[in-house]
Amino acid sequence: MKKKFLSAAIAFVIFAGAHAQTNVRQDNQENRTENGVQSGELTRREQRRIDHQQENVQKLENKAKKDGVVTDKEQARINAAQNRSSRSIARKKHNGRDSN
Repeated sequence: MKKKFLSAAIAFVIFAGAHAQTNVRQDNQENRTENGVQSGELTRREQRRIDHQQENVQKLENKAKKDGVVTDKEQARINAAQNRSSRSIARKKHNGRDSN
């Protein structure tokens, strides 16, 4: 009984940590996008595309959490999607197009 409880507690801590990290990254990327729009570095179309990427990352995360456990493979896929989204934001912010 104690072993099951300990295993469940460890799984919860790992899951909560991975979930919190993903949410922090998503919040950070959302702020970067908003700042880019406000500064004129991003067009509305670029913002929509980035928002769509972030929605897809959220869908990946929700799908991974559906069974209650985010495996290492699922977390790696989420991280890879976040990395792609982050690079996309950086490229779009510095591509010379502006909303002015």
